Formats: sequence, C-alpha cells, structure tokens
Amino acid sequence: MLETILLIVLVCVALALVGLVLIQQGKGADAGASFGAGASQTVFGSAGSGNFLTKTTWTLGIVFFVCCLILGYMARQQAENAGRFDFSEAPAATESAPAASDVPQLPADASVPAQPQASDVPAEVPAPAETVPATEAPAPATPN
Repeated sequence: MLETILLIVLVCVALALVGLVLIQQGKGADAGASFGAGASQTVFGSAGSGNFLTKTTWTLGIVFFVCCLILGYMARQQAENAGRFDFSEAPAATESAPAASDVPQLPADASVPAQPQASDVPAEVPAPAETVPATEAPAPATPN
C-alpha cells in the first residue's frame, strides 16, 4: 500500500517538476528583461517570479529524490526476501490423506504385465521398402 502511494506521489511530483521547469525563464532572458522586454507581462511581477518558482522547484526536487530513495530501499528489501524461506513456522494443515478404502484397487486377476516380456518384443525390425517418389519419373529416351 505504501509503495503504491509513493509511486503516485513520485509521478505527480515528476509532472509538476517538468511543468515548473518549462515555465521558468532561462538565465539569458534577464538581459532582455532589464531593458523592459517582458518585465511587465510576468504573473508574479518583475522580481517575484524567480524566487517563488526556484524555491518550489527545489522543494519538488527534494521530494522527488526522497521518494526515489525510499522506493529503491523497499525494492531492495523485497529482492533480498524473495529467495528466503521461513522454516520456523509449521506448514499449514492440508487435506488429510485419502482413506485406503477411497483408493481404487486393480482386480487380482488383471492381466496387465508390469514389464514387457522377451517374447512380446520382435527380435528383428524389418527395414522399410525402398520407394520412388511420385515426382521423380524416368526420363524418356531420345533417339539420335
């Protein structure tokens, strides 16, 4: 259950990180903004957007890495425990063995031999007759 919640949080944080990084302006945009190009069109004002978006990106980045570390630790624990068996507990009770009267018995006069007798096996297996395939017809003789 915890693993599923962490995976959902990880995907949501990853999508939010991608969105925040795409919203932010690069370092080269500061030179153009100082001459008045686009400074008045920002959502957070001329100075406030960088600080808020930077802090949010850092916070989401830290949450992303913590989720990755926890999920990695949980996966390692599952992999280590996958090959181990706990022999300390007694096995669960299964169905009891069927009673002797429930097992069908062969009749005493059954004539099914347990192993084939020497007289049942032929001494020599005949070789198959040599046959000519139908596609190979003899070539007609041509006069000279």
